[in-house]
Amino acid sequence: MIGLKKRLALEVNRNVQNSVIREHPLSTLFWECTLRCNLNCRHCGSDCHQTAALKDMPVEDLFPALDSIARECDPHKVMIIVTGGEPLVRKDLEACGKEFYRRGFPWGIVTNGLQLTPERYKSLLASGLRAVTISLDGIGETHDWMRGRSGVFPRALAAIGMVAASGAVEFDVVTCVNKRSLQELPKIKEQLISSGVRDWRLFTVFPVGRAAQDPELQLSREEFRAALDFIKATRKEGRIRCRYGCEGFLGDYEGEVRDSFFFCGAGVTVASVMADGSIAACPSIRADYSQGSIYRDDFMTVWNERYAPYRDRSWMRSDQCASCRWFRHCRGNGMHLRDADGHLLFCHLHRLEG
Repeated sequence: MIGLKKRLALEVNRNVQNSVIREHPLSTLFWECTLRCNLNCRHCGSDCHQTAALKDMPVEDLFPALDSIARECDPHKVMIIVTGGEPLVRKDLEACGKEFYRRGFPWGIVTNGLQLTPERYKSLLASGLRAVTISLDGIGETHDWMRGRSGVFPRALAAIGMVAASGAVEFDVVTCVNKRSLQELPKIKEQLISSGVRDWRLFTVFPVGRAAQDPELQLSREEFRAALDFIKATRKEGRIRCRYGCEGFLGDYEGEVRDSFFFCGAGVTVASVMADGSIAACPSIRADYSQGSIYRDDFMTVWNERYAPYRDRSWMRSDQCASCRWFRHCRGNGMHLRDADGHLLFCHLHRLEG
């Protein structure tokens, strides 16, 4: 049950969010630079492979979109997050980064860490790298099980320790909580703290991609609450900044497991250019919700004129959302939890309340 104090805070936050929606300031641009990957992760929403039918986008194809952004936005305030697939399989990643940096855009990567050697890290830093996220999904065999390849845990851990020790970039570790890793969260916490990690982000699997048919990846209501309770307790300890991901409204856990209340920034502050050139929002959102293409559209025209479904989400008030008393604060959940017809696939609040 959400108490009066939190209800009032949620209402104040809703007004702040309404202001952000009206202004929709672009602050994060994801670039899906490849569909190739050197692992075979159980939970991959992109269903990537070591080889991909779609060739890597030449970075030059992205330049008109960046030029369009720079004409209307301060590029120093728009972070480019390079994702995939696995970004480090691109041999020209440093060249891409140098171009982003030259144009005034800070940039970072989301990586499994497998190819993040000291030499590669040094060259990336020299190319303007400013942020890194590395995945760690368990201790030893649990991490390897999630990543679909044995022996990768020590390499991920080495990359994490190296980046944490450098202090050169904004850095966090992200962990997918599943039935196996849930039991190891205290051990993962201690491992990260001993490795010098300060920021740890946890998320749970939503039912798309490979994860949709894998029951070992889905938490029960009791397990989900246990994960959130662990985050609350860890935050109170203050030894590592721990938070749950941004993917759903959490009822009485709002304000307890994240630094802010739930807000889906997709199409409001967050945009993406996908591997095929589609102009989208959060890269976790299915292709049905792309708004245009960098090969035929001006990026900022699309950003300013075609993101209405993300900014006015009243259309989401149907199905189980129709009578939900928390819709004004949840706004229909994250867009990535909607199917091609707009129907809600999954509700975190429903899982919590049963």
